[in-house]
Amino acid sequence: MRFLLVLTVLVAVSCKDHEPAPTTKERPNILFIMSDDHAYQALSAYSDKLLKTPQIDRIAKEGMRFTNASVTNSICAPSRATILTGKFSHLNGKIDNRSPFDTTQTTFPQLFQKAGYQTAIFGKLHFGNNPKGVDESIILPGQGYYINPDFIKKNGDTINITGYVTDIITDLTLNWLQHERDTQKPFMLMYLHKAPHRPWWPSPEKFKEFSKMTFPEPETLFDTYENRGTAAKTAEMNLLKHMMYSHDSKVRPEIVTAKEGVTPEIAEFENSFYGPYGRANAEQKAKYDPVIDSIGAYFKTHWPTMTDTEKMKWKYQRYMQDYLGTIASVDENVGRVLDYLDDSALADNTIVVYTSDQGFYLGEHGWFDKRFAYNESFKTPLLIRWPHVIQPGTTEDEMVQNLDFAQTLLEAAGIAAPDDMQGESLVPLLKGHKESWTRNSVYYHYYEYPAVHMVKRHYAIVNKDYKLIHFYYDVDEWELYDRKADPNEMNNVYHDPAYAEVVQQLKTELTELRKTYKDSGELDQKFIQKYKDENWLE
Repeated sequence: MRFLLVLTVLVAVSCKDHEPAPTTKERPNILFIMSDDHAYQALSAYSDKLLKTPQIDRIAKEGMRFTNASVTNSICAPSRATILTGKFSHLNGKIDNRSPFDTTQTTFPQLFQKAGYQTAIFGKLHFGNNPKGVDESIILPGQGYYINPDFIKKNGDTINITGYVTDIITDLTLNWLQHERDTQKPFMLMYLHKAPHRPWWPSPEKFKEFSKMTFPEPETLFDTYENRGTAAKTAEMNLLKHMMYSHDSKVRPEIVTAKEGVTPEIAEFENSFYGPYGRANAEQKAKYDPVIDSIGAYFKTHWPTMTDTEKMKWKYQRYMQDYLGTIASVDENVGRVLDYLDDSALADNTIVVYTSDQGFYLGEHGWFDKRFAYNESFKTPLLIRWPHVIQPGTTEDEMVQNLDFAQTLLEAAGIAAPDDMQGESLVPLLKGHKESWTRNSVYYHYYEYPAVHMVKRHYAIVNKDYKLIHFYYDVDEWELYDRKADPNEMNNVYHDPAYAEVVQQLKTELTELRKTYKDSGELDQKFIQKYKDENWLE
């Protein structure tokens, strides 16, 4: 997904040690690229164990790769609201996918637009159909579709475009760059992909290609959560127990219903398959059907005799084939845009950011989805290229968050950030001035419970060495992980006497962080009561 930027002229609104604003000719263009649920494990700039992503990797090779980038709230719409506003969920109002976004909030695209940038957004915004601060927008309604998707234009008209969503979003982006932008203005462009969000429909070509591949299993695929608390044991995102055969694994519903005892499925699971598949035209279906038929044939033959272990392994492979297939298309299309920047001589003065709205589980701990403060969900890929500023091939391990994106881009463009933004500009790190970076830990807060996947409400403090998490609402449990000694986060050492001093220190720091970021819990309690009154929380 992508977002918008804006600029307030040189008003004395505190912007933390900003350098003098560049002249109009010097102001960099901004290309903000965001995918949806792209796990850092599925980006070869971080690891090529699962997939090679040579085009996205170009940004890392020519710029900076962050190894400790994270989100403040690992769920789609709240993450995007944080990116747009530079504020935590409890201040921008978007604490979960259900709560409303406060549209009176200033977003950074508005500031860029006010400062004279031409702004545009193409792709998946996820919430709200009328983004502020953009000169042009063509966005997916809500989650959008992979196949022959609908789009909402800036004037409110809905259009349908035949094709695969990742290709189409790229076509729209390139068309704007080539034919519609004002070449006399710098641009702030948000290029936002739907992929690889569930239900992971690759293009017909990638569906065929990746269905033949086998991928290595994570070492924690069969995690039993023995040394973890209630939250890990009760979450509902286990591949075996909660990943659906039709919706996720692409087994036709009529084949599933012909087998007794198939779980899990949902009441309307036929539409969960035929909804996406049914959007395909005859030519597209002819390309999808051979793979779908082969999946169904395997299921019919093998499912009755498969053990739970075999079912888990099969679901994992089907998951990876589709999930990684969607990313392969993202990678190729990002390459198309980067090539255009190179060929049009725009690359030299364009800051390129690649990130995701959060991390994602790729079978680690037996899970799919996100939400937890555990690494695979909490961490997110972040690559930034800024020619003549960032030393190519740099790796940065400081604790940074999506909370920081707005202030970073504003400072890079010479635009003052409002006082109420809560992030820290990454510009000192980008320029190699690491000595001026003072943040040692980051704050995390997840709210959406009870809800899909049933991940309990929790907040956390995380530094390079440790992670302290407090689960609350219907439990009161603490967890502490030694991030260096236990990188897979398999052993909660909160009650280990050897860590008593660490626990006390982190609790003190956590209390201070909550005060600093003004998280009193008031909005959380307000929505808990509201949802109870609406019989949404049981």
